[in-house]
Amino acid sequence: MVTRVIILGAAGRDFHNFNVSYRDDPSREVVAFTATQIPNIEGRRYPADLAGALYPDGIPIRPESDLERLIAEHDVDEVLFSYSDVSHEHVLHVAARAVAAGASFRLAGDETMLESDRPVVAVTAVRTGAGKSPTSRAVRRILSDRGRKVVAVRHPMAYGNLLRQRLQRFATFQDLADADCTIEEREEYEPYVAAGNVIYAGVDYGAILAEAEQEADVILWDGGNNDLPFYRPDRWICVVDPHRPGHELAYWPGEANLRGADVILINKVDTAPPEGVAALAETIAAVNPAAAVIRAASPLIVDPPDLIAGKRVLVIEDGPTLTHGEMAYGAGVVAARRGGAAELIDPRPVAVGSIADTFTDYPHIGSLLPAMGYGEEQRQELAETIMSAKPEVVVVATPVDLMDVLGLDLPHVRVSYTVEEVGEPTLAQVLADL
Repeated sequence: MVTRVIILGAAGRDFHNFNVSYRDDPSREVVAFTATQIPNIEGRRYPADLAGALYPDGIPIRPESDLERLIAEHDVDEVLFSYSDVSHEHVLHVAARAVAAGASFRLAGDETMLESDRPVVAVTAVRTGAGKSPTSRAVRRILSDRGRKVVAVRHPMAYGNLLRQRLQRFATFQDLADADCTIEEREEYEPYVAAGNVIYAGVDYGAILAEAEQEADVILWDGGNNDLPFYRPDRWICVVDPHRPGHELAYWPGEANLRGADVILINKVDTAPPEGVAALAETIAAVNPAAAVIRAASPLIVDPPDLIAGKRVLVIEDGPTLTHGEMAYGAGVVAARRGGAAELIDPRPVAVGSIADTFTDYPHIGSLLPAMGYGEEQRQELAETIMSAKPEVVVVATPVDLMDVLGLDLPHVRVSYTVEEVGEPTLAQVLADL
């Protein structure tokens, strides 16, 4: 008997779970992937060249809304949930749909973590937008300063041609241009490239690991959303956000990161309410008392700092942090208010196309613009929305120079933030034995 399976995903974890656990297993047949969260990824196929010999026609990718129909049509036995940064309630609603339609439901665990012959440091979080990226870059700096060759591997963002994206290595800005990276990809890759480092990403993380090990003393897993590491970590860091206390126990798989990590970094203690920091400390003591707990500030860097005062500004924040991350604002809004902006422009009346749809889908987003750019058409819609808002100054709180990416010549400031430990232990101390 062959077990027939549907893998629910969002063009990332789903492909990894398939590659590790299903691709070469004749006892299980994956009849479809489903897609959600990311626009325009359904309607494609997972290519035969990636799917392996058991799938000469590849595997279709369907919208998650088709789940019940697909279960009935293919007589599906099992549904595997394979995406991240969703509430526990959401996961169980999907489970109820699968079970009611006649299939079992399961979650993958650490059996999908690949082993490396190099030390692995994994940076994860309980929610997207907690501060994984600056924490990952701080880890890289610490280990590089000790003479270690650190190679980063980023959680997948396989939104384009999957065969071309099977194994990607970025070491130069030309590499980013040649790969036609989306805004979301550039936000994660460009800071490493700008610092003279190498970062890998793609679809086949077994092949990526084999390549990265050839040039690394240490592998740095730079996680996405609040997903689990793809590589088994020797040091597992989980970043938590005191602006969202309670979320650390309410979202999948963020709670698993919280419980499994060796090190928990409470970020943003300089801007969060003290009661939020205290609540997180209590939760950590209750569910993972063995973890080393670091407290860190996230000071803002505004460049240039004097352009905001008295101006009508349009704030652009990281897209995923605002959408499925459910934050109402980010570093850009904080910087605009601190900088004395006369007005934060509400872009909703002039938003076009998929940008307008984003505001409809996520009504908690107010007078700011999420940096959505999953393809060329969406980038054009983002640029049109920015121009239609007629800002005096654009406050760009994304890791890339968005005005340059979009080809817009507007006065703008860039806002970023770093991680600075408060007291001890520090990141350097918890990484000392590596």
